[in-house]
Formats: sequence, C-alpha cells, structure tokens
Amino acid sequence: MHLKSYLPLATLFALALGTAAQAEDPGLWKVYNDSLKSAKYVDLTHTITPDIPVWAGFGGPTFAPATAGVATEGYVAKGDAFTYEKHGFEATNYILRTDQLGTQLDPPAHWAPEYPAIDELPATYTLRPLVVINMEPQVEKDFGYALKVSDIEAFEAEYGRIPEGSVVMVRSGWSKGWPDKEFAARAPFPGVSLDALKFLHLERHILFHGHEPLDTDATPTLEGEYWLMHNGFAQAEGVANLDKVPPVGALVAIGFPKFGGGLGGYARYIAICPPDWKYGVSVGEVAEAPLPKSDKPLAFDEKLGMRVRK
Repeated sequence: MHLKSYLPLATLFALALGTAAQAEDPGLWKVYNDSLKSAKYVDLTHTITPDIPVWAGFGGPTFAPATAGVATEGYVAKGDAFTYEKHGFEATNYILRTDQLGTQLDPPAHWAPEYPAIDELPATYTLRPLVVINMEPQVEKDFGYALKVSDIEAFEAEYGRIPEGSVVMVRSGWSKGWPDKEFAARAPFPGVSLDALKFLHLERHILFHGHEPLDTDATPTLEGEYWLMHNGFAQAEGVANLDKVPPVGALVAIGFPKFGGGLGGYARYIAICPPDWKYGVSVGEVAEAPLPKSDKPLAFDEKLGMRVRK
C-alpha cells in the first residue's frame, strides 16, 4: 500500500497545498507564462547597414573586418584581419560617424546639455503600453502632413484615452520607402506638429512619442524637436513596421546601448502584441536555443561593405 494511505487527512491536505504553492510561478514569471510567452512579437527596428539614409552633415557608417590593434606573439600580427580559418573567429570594425543613425532613441541632451544623456535615462523606460496613431490616409493626400491635436482627439474617440506613461508611435507609412536615400530626402516629410507634441506630453503625460521619418517635423527650425529636448522629453525616430501593430493593447520593449554621455541611441523597439494578433511570432514558433544553422555562411562582401550570407 502507498505511504500516503497511512497519513492523516490534515497531513495530506498540507502536502497538497505545498505542492500547489511550489507549482505556482514565482513573481513575474506568472505574467510571462500567462501572457508574454504566447504574445506576438513584432520588430519595429531598421537594420543598420553602410548604405542606410543618414543626414549628409553626419556621413554614413562604414563596416570592415576587425584587425589586430596590437601584435600577440604566436597568434596575430598587428594589422592582421581576424579570420575563421586562422583564428577561429571574426569580428567587425564599425565606424559610426554619428549616434543619430537608423532607428533611434533621442535623449533630451541631444539638444539640451542640462538634461539627461542616453546613459542617464532611467531603467523604467524598458517596457511600456504602446499606442499607434495612424495618419497614413492624411499622408496619402498630403505627404508633408503633420499630426494634429484633432487627429489625437479622433483617435481617443474611437479607442479611448491615451494612457499616462505610454509610448505613442505615429504611423505615417514613411518607413515603407526605406532605405531609398532619394525617398528619405524628400521634403516636406510627414511630421508631428508642435501642438500635438504639447498635447501628448502636457495633457496626456506620455513617456515619449515616436515617428517613422528621421526628424520630428519639417519646420525650418525643427520647432517640435527643439521644444521636446529643451523640456526634458525623449523621442523615437526611424521606427518601422507600425502597420503591423494594433492601435491599442500592445506593449513596447525598448533597448539601446548605454554610451557614456551619449546624445543618441541606436535603439531596438519590439512591439509585444496580444496572442490573437495577425502579425508577429510567439515564443516557440521560431528556433531560439540553439539558433538555426544556415547553409550559407556569412562572408564579407567588399562591394556591399558588410557581411552577407552567400
């Protein structure tokens, strides 16, 4: 007979409770397993390449195979490129002439040195409710259209009040022309008006807003960006794939390098959408660990100036 047959009822009840307590996920693991694990993940980030659009005043990035800065006896000579065949690994030398490149997170110190730099932004920026306001229909009629307060009010009439502390991304469709440099230079481009920025920050108290073009507005003085930075607000630029995110109900995960005194950030934004959303992938739908092996190994392409699979 099983040992439990001889135990008093109260002991059996205590054992059952203990097993249930052990089985319950501790802390936020329950949130992950109940919600985030089955969510749909959508990348809102452009890939940085040597040929992406960037303001001419900065100049574009350059990629090259990493070379030894110093000689190591019996291993590598100074100036030698690291190779898989000789050293077992390779690395890349990135020359990034600006931190205003690709998909970005601008800290206010970009314009106003008395406010935080990229490394001084709080860790609480990591995860926020995501709101996506669609103004593609307006941009189709007027490419230089700038989001208005009336657009925000119309959005709220349909979807409800924008949550305090949320991130508001403005969908214009501009990123569909990426990475065509001629398209990116087209002006005026879709923007966000100063009145709309003031409404979002001063009336709705959002964390920050984001947009698809590489600037906030097409005014001669960049009045919207100037106001944001000189009032202690950050912003996202160069955001992609907003047409694949629901207007409300998603979260946004925010990651960026922590450069000391940095005035811009090469950011990675990931939208975390409800499990029944039509776009994105869920945990378990793609290989993660181990990652999949390709039959086309990476190799540096001199013409493209970067590693590609051949």
